[in-house]
Parts: sequence; C-alpha cells; structure tokens
Amino acid sequence: MRVRTLTCLLLLVLPGACAATTQAQPTTSPTTAPAADGYKLVWSDEFNTDGPLNPADWDFERGFVRNNELQWYQPENATCAGGFLVIEGRRETKTKANPRYRQGSKNWRERRPNIEYTAASAITRGKHAWQYGRFEIRAKIDTRPGSWPAFWMLGVKGGWPAGGEIDIMEYYRGTLLANLVWARTGGNGQQWNTGKKPLSEFPADWPERFHTWRMDWDEHAVELYCDDDLLNRQDLSKTINPDGTNPFHQPAYLLLNQAIGGDNGGDPSKTEFPVRFVVDYVRVYQK
Repeated sequence: MRVRTLTCLLLLVLPGACAATTQAQPTTSPTTAPAADGYKLVWSDEFNTDGPLNPADWDFERGFVRNNELQWYQPENATCAGGFLVIEGRRETKTKANPRYRQGSKNWRERRPNIEYTAASAITRGKHAWQYGRFEIRAKIDTRPGSWPAFWMLGVKGGWPAGGEIDIMEYYRGTLLANLVWARTGGNGQQWNTGKKPLSEFPADWPERFHTWRMDWDEHAVELYCDDDLLNRQDLSKTINPDGTNPFHQPAYLLLNQAIGGDNGGDPSKTEFPVRFVVDYVRVYQK
C-alpha cells in the first residue's frame, strides 16, 4: 500500500515528466530550515500533514474573485500529501451553481450562471502578516496555456492598489513575472514596477522541476529572486501613494493561488486538466 501511495504521489507531483527523484522529495522540516544572512526562521508551512491546510494558518478565497478569471475558488482544490501542497485547477461544469448569478447583470461575477473551472486560493489574511523579512517558496508551476499561478502579498490596510501588492512569483502566457504595485495620481491609478523573464530563456525542462522564489524586504527596498537570479528591485523611497502613505511600510499577508484564464492567464480550452501548482514549503525569516 505504501509503495502504491508513493508512486501515485510522484505521478501527481511530476505529471508526464522523468525528472530526477530528488526533485520530488520534500525538503527539511521547519526546525532545520536554514537561516541565512542574519535571518531567523519565524514561520513556515512544510505541508507535512496530509489532508486540508491548517485552518490556524490559512483561510481561503471563495467564488469568482478577480481579473475576470474563469475559476471558481473553493477550499477542496487544495490538499497536502506526502510533504507537498497541491493546488489543483480543474475543468468541471457545475450547472446553475453560482449563487450570485443575476440574469442581465453587467457584473462579470454575477452574469455567469455556471461554473466551468475550479481552483483554490489560500491566504494568511487574518491569521499571519509580516512587515519586512525574507520570504521563500519552493514550488513547481504549470506553464501550459491558461495557467496563472502566483505567490504574492497584499498590505493589511488600504484598498487595492493603495494597500500595496508584491508578486514574488507570478506566471502567465510564457512569462515569469516579479511585480510591485501601488497607487498613483492619474491614468488608471496604478503604479507598476514589473520584472519579466520569458520562459524561452530557461532550459527546456524548467517547468518539470522545482524552483525557489525569494523576496528580501526591508525598510529601504524590495528584491525579488528566482533561483537566486534577481528579477526585480524597488527602492521604497519612491513608492509613495498620492495621500503620502507608503504601502510597503506596513505588514502584509500571503496568498497562494492557481488561477485559470481571465485577463492575463490565456486560453485554457485546449489544455489537458488538471493544472497543478505544487508547493514544497513556504518560509518566512526576519532579522
């Protein structure tokens, strides 16, 4: 039974891939997670308990949430197994399942009577928030059309974008992104600093392997890395909202989500589902 379970887990983590076995092994426990550069581990989730996420650490977004995305967010699409968190995007039709449906509505959340895709978005809002530190995730993302995984943070105060957004990892339509967003006067009211790296610049087997994304954040700057490659840097003396506040000088909470389609995710119609965002760990360090 144990052999069968392990085999199923490897197929789950590495669908269609022949990556080295070490790529499918969870890493060390939180008690042995290494500190570095004067940082101390203050919180982590290693996803070592099979089943749902720990409700003491995580909550979930529900329903149609943002960006005209196709998926209906529901907690059951996030499961821990064998030391990994798997957030799964599924193509599944639920007829007349949207409780917010209103015939003739112009609101995109209300005009869809049916649910055609499901996924999950886990958040630490109301559970944990941090101001400054090193934030790490080791994960494998699905880069096929329609897939839009992200590991990101939002400030605890202020509506978007004045509250601030940091995308430590975001991927869609062939591009890995590392972004910061705050408010500005004029235009669409949003100021973006976007770091980009096309998937074409990575080795062909890059999507089949686990990678480590990291943010180093202090009162002076935010630096965003993938596998120690600096993707973006922002001087925080320049991130001032029109009202004089700085959204990156306040605590922020984490979000882990697998979106499908929408404004940026691309067309998933020819993608074979499920789409999986597989997470080994999330760790937070502070000095």
